[in-house]
Amino acid sequence: MGYFCGGQWLKCANTFYVRNPAIGEVIARVANAGTTETERAIDAAVKAFPVWRAKTAKERSEVLCRWYQLILDNESWLARLMTAEQGKPMKEAEGEVEYAASLIQWFAEQAKRANGEINCTRSDLI
Repeated sequence: MGYFCGGQWLKCANTFYVRNPAIGEVIARVANAGTTETERAIDAAVKAFPVWRAKTAKERSEVLCRWYQLILDNESWLARLMTAEQGKPMKEAEGEVEYAASLIQWFAEQAKRANGEINCTRSDLI
């Protein structure tokens, strides 16, 4: 059992079961990340940040648009997963997936705009 970090799947010693709350059926066994795994993920994010920072607003928007499209392309699967994991009605889960996708789309569009004040920061503080 593992977790995705820094572009690769890593092993995790601890796991836990995710159960369907309606019937108690085990639907997944997932990594239970602890301090070591969390620190590894933080280190990976710090290493990845310069690449993201170097992207233009348009490039960042394109990444978010791809994420948005992936959510829509997998809407049924995501809704079924949410229903199994949380016990919520399918229609509610579908609405939640669509709403989440709409937020990603909104941020993708905002990435193209520079409205209001732009606060410059010292790069060594980021």
